Amino acid sequence: MSVLTETAAALVGGGKGILAADESIGTMSSRLEKAGVAPTEENRRAYREMLVMTPDLASGVSGIIFCDETLRQRLSDDRPFPQAVQSLGILPGIKVDTGAKPLPGAPGDTVTEGLDGLLPRLEEYVTLGARFAKWRAVITVDEMRPSVAAVRSNSHALARYASACHQAGLVPIVEPEVLMTGSHSMARCREVTAQVLRAVTDELRSFGVDFAATVLKPNMVLPGSSSGEQASPEAVAQATVEVLIEQMPADLAGVAFLSGGQNPREATANLAAMQSLPSPWPLTFSFGRALVDPALAAWRGEADLIEAGQQALSDRASANSAVLTGAAVG
Repeated sequence: MSVLTETAAALVGGGKGILAADESIGTMSSRLEKAGVAPTEENRRAYREMLVMTPDLASGVSGIIFCDETLRQRLSDDRPFPQAVQSLGILPGIKVDTGAKPLPGAPGDTVTEGLDGLLPRLEEYVTLGARFAKWRAVITVDEMRPSVAAVRSNSHALARYASACHQAGLVPIVEPEVLMTGSHSMARCREVTAQVLRAVTDELRSFGVDFAATVLKPNMVLPGSSSGEQASPEAVAQATVEVLIEQMPADLAGVAFLSGGQNPREATANLAAMQSLPSPWPLTFSFGRALVDPALAAWRGEADLIEAGQQALSDRASANSAVLTGAAVG
C-alpha cells in the first residue's frame, strides 16, 4: 500500500469523518458578521483555533480542510496550524480551487477555476504540511440544467486536479456537488447525480488517477430545497447508495458526503440510514456548516465562550462519528 492510499484510507476509516473548515475569506467574514463577530483576519484565525483545539476532536475527525489563509497562520502558541493538528492525530488538508465562475456559452451554469499554476501551488502546500487537498465543482439543477458543457468541463477539471494532486504527493478529495438549491424533484437530483458521477469517473480514468488514493465527496440524493417534496432518511440513503454503486468503481478509497445546506440533524440522520446498506467503500462525512454552525453560534467571538463553542462542535462530531458504527443516531 502506498503512502497516498494509506492516507486516503485514514481519512475515511475508523469511524471518523472530515471537518470542512475551508470557507473563503469572504464567506467566513460574512458568517462572522452574522454571528456578531468583527470579520478580521485575527478573528478568522481565532475562530479556527477554537475549532481545531476542541478537546478529543481526533476521536471523531480524521482530517480538517483549511483555506490558504489558515494553512499559513499560527495558533496563539505560535505553532503552524498544519503541524498543530497533525500532532493531535488529525490530517491537515487544503482547498485548492479558486471558486465557481460563469461558464461561457452555458447561461446559469458554472465551471470551477484554479488549474493555472496548480501543480506548483500543490507542491508548496506539501512543504507547509498538507496531506490532502479538495476541489469543489458546483452543478446547478433545473429541468434544463446542467448543460452537457457544464458536466464535461467540471469533470475534466476535477480529473486534472486529482492527477496533479497525486503527482505532488497529496490525496485528492473530488467534490462534484449537485446543489440542493432549487425546486427540482428527488428523482431529478438522482438523474443529474448519476450523470455527473459517470462523467467524473470517466475523466478520472482517462487521466490514470488511482481511485484507491482518492476520496469522493458527493452530495446526497435529495429533493430540491424549495420543491416541497419530503424524503425520509431511508429513501435518501437508498437512492444515494444505489447511484454511487452504479457509477463509482469498487476500488475507490471511500465516500465522504457533504452536507450541502441540510440542517445538522438531517445530515446526521441521512448518514446514519446509509450505514445499514451494503457498500464496497466506507461511507462517512465531510461536513462544514452541519458541524461548525452550532459552534460559531455558541462562541460568538467571546473568549469566555470558547468552551461552549468547542462543546457544540464536539457534540456534532461525536453524533456523526457514532452513527458510522451504529452506536447512536443524533
